[in-house]
This record gives sequence, structure tokens and C-alpha cells, in this order.
Amino acid sequence: MNIVLIGYRGTGKSVISRILADTLHCQRYSIDEEIVRIAGKSISEIIEQENWGRFREIERKMVKKVTAEAKNSIIDCGGGVILDERNVADLKRNNKAVLLISSLEKILERITQNTERPPLEEGLGFEEEQRLVFGEREPKYRAAADCVFDTTYLKPRQTALKIIEYFKKKDWI
Repeated sequence: MNIVLIGYRGTGKSVISRILADTLHCQRYSIDEEIVRIAGKSISEIIEQENWGRFREIERKMVKKVTAEAKNSIIDCGGGVILDERNVADLKRNNKAVLLISSLEKILERITQNTERPPLEEGLGFEEEQRLVFGEREPKYRAAADCVFDTTYLKPRQTALKIIEYFKKKDWI
């Protein structure tokens, strides 16, 4: 079984996935990092040169590839992976999906520090865009999740240890 991290951008998926993989001594797959590695360009470049639709196609192929080969691993997903129901089905097959959440204020604080992130919606101000997309995705995240952890006030290591403790109690690891 794999532990799959889902959630909106800025909730800590990448950092927490590294801590989980190190602590559990297992393989880590990052869907976004794999896309960048295979494409030979950044996500921003893919979107600028092609478009979000093309990125989602590449993401779909990568989800299929990673879920086929990952065994007892950590899978870190991009924030929009849940927009395709086929991704959700693949990610949940024999795996457990951990939803990382945070207050929108904390997310805004975290992601404004990273200016490399491409816009999700054209024609909106940054904060307005985040509120809109966050609200649209929230029900999809919750529907896909097997459990939820709030990262608003916790350090990444604290969240990772809580996830491990929860999984041990459930006999999932």
C-alpha cells in the first residue's frame, strides 16, 4: 500500500512526503517532479508553451505510470490531480489518500513566497484566484481522502509523525 498525499498548493505535500519517505525508509514519488524530469522543462514552461490542458494530459500519464510501479511508497501529488476522476481512482486503488489542509490565509502566505507557480485562472488577482480555485477543489479533495490532517499550525515533521501514528493505529503500515 502507498501513502498518497493530496491537497491544495501550499499545504506542505512535498516537504511532508520527503519526511515520510525518510522516516519510513521507503521510496518517494513526486508526480510534479517526475513530470519535470520527463518533460525536461518546468511546469511553468509546459503551461506557457503548451497550456494547462496539455499539462493535465501529461499528469494523467504520470499518475498511471507511478501508481503502476509504486509499492509501499509515498506519492506526492500536485494540487490539481483530483480534477480527473481517473487519477483519483488510480491513486486510491490499494492506497490510502491523505488530504493535507490549511487555512487559506496560511496557504496564501506560503505560496506567495514561491513566484514560480503558474496562474490557475487568467484575469483574476492572485488572492481572488486562490479563493476561487480553493473553493472549487475542496469538495473533490474531501471526497478522495481517507483521512485529513491540518498543517496550518504544525511544522512539517509534526504532521508527518501524526500521519505515521494514525496509519499505525489503523494497521495501514
